[in-house]
Amino acid sequence: MTPTIDAHVRLDTHPTHPSAVTAVLTGTQAHVAHLSLEAADWTVVADNVLVLVRIDHEEPYWAKDAAKHLSAGGITVEITPWLQEAMDEEWTWANYPMSWCTRSEIREVSNQAQKIHDDIRHGQLLIHAHAHDGHTTVAVGTYLHRNGESVYLLGEDHLRQVADTFDSPAGALLAFEKVHGAEMRPGPAPLTDTERAAAEARAPLALTAAKAQPARPEPETVPAYLADAGDHDALLDAFIDSHSEWEKWRTWSDETTHVIHESQTLRIERVHETPAHETAWTVAAYETPVSDRMWVLTATGATPAPVLQELLNHLADGDGDGWDTAIGAPVDEKMVTAATQPLSDAGWKHTVDGRWIRWTSPIGDAGVQFDAFTAQHPSQNLATWTVWAGPDPDRPAWTLTASPHAPSSLLADLSEPLAHETGLRRPQTAAPEHTTSLVTSPPATPAASHTR
Repeated sequence: MTPTIDAHVRLDTHPTHPSAVTAVLTGTQAHVAHLSLEAADWTVVADNVLVLVRIDHEEPYWAKDAAKHLSAGGITVEITPWLQEAMDEEWTWANYPMSWCTRSEIREVSNQAQKIHDDIRHGQLLIHAHAHDGHTTVAVGTYLHRNGESVYLLGEDHLRQVADTFDSPAGALLAFEKVHGAEMRPGPAPLTDTERAAAEARAPLALTAAKAQPARPEPETVPAYLADAGDHDALLDAFIDSHSEWEKWRTWSDETTHVIHESQTLRIERVHETPAHETAWTVAAYETPVSDRMWVLTATGATPAPVLQELLNHLADGDGDGWDTAIGAPVDEKMVTAATQPLSDAGWKHTVDGRWIRWTSPIGDAGVQFDAFTAQHPSQNLATWTVWAGPDPDRPAWTLTASPHAPSSLLADLSEPLAHETGLRRPQTAAPEHTTSLVTSPPATPAASHTR
């Protein structure tokens, strides 16, 4: 349908809040879109810029709903590719307490909690008192509309719900004091971490345009171990999309994603936005879903894309057999030789220094180290194998470690790209041309209030 309103809405991810969505409005009739978004509880953070912030991390879903209604009304809507990806993603809460709920029912529960949160924040629900019942926060308050209905609230953030209603504030407070008298405190409870983060995301934003920069130079071809890290999240998403036997789970904070094989015996933990030298990936295998780890592998945030891709390929192709290991058997010379055969075939330098056995690239910018001492303590899951690349082993650009019983087939598959494959590396001084971005301004100090 040809748009009938001169308004354009560009939806994008928030520059600092992981799940919030921004809307930048342009056009002579931008006010029409502005009114529509404000009615859907988007917050104005700059001239013709609004943000959708929720306590249930469901902003992409509701932004998609808003885009549908705007488009139906004749307004042009542009959605950035990374936001579209978030909109299309169907994720599941890890350890969700209401395990009997379907995904749509979970969304409905959290939407009701969102309405309670918004009513408190907008001053429509006055909280008289709160307490902690030993498990979660409880509170009692009165709506300044709904004919003055008073409510008993149970839970926090996206799990908060109305557990009981009362005809008057006096009756509600008496009932609340009877149960929670010893722990009862006046006014609302302190903000949770989630509520605080949401408040920060509603801080004013400034639209800034960067100066034009020279065009980015073409990437150079380098050994795989010197390649760029690339987009780790995109690699993981592609892996999940291609292998239905793996399921994604998110933590409450949205900072970590867990991917679990249908057998429940192999698990991937991906920590997002970690510094280059800190652990961003942990892969662990278990004999049974409830047993201790058989082996564990970690990789830092700067691990090159070709190496990480090989790791995911092995996990996808193993079908269980590639993960198994004789958990009680010692790590012998045959296993070590099998794990490093690609390096030996490629002429990597082999040295033995006490407990350390090392394979080093011909020019010394990468290596694999085996600790024969920790290999004799397999039950402790110590880092027995260390793969590195960079100026030297003490100043690596990235590292990958594995415990004693990591399968030799997995280690051999990882050795292959180190020894024979190449990747792309782009000079890191380059910057994108003519970029425009949203940046946060320091939030104003809030005035004292009895509502939140």
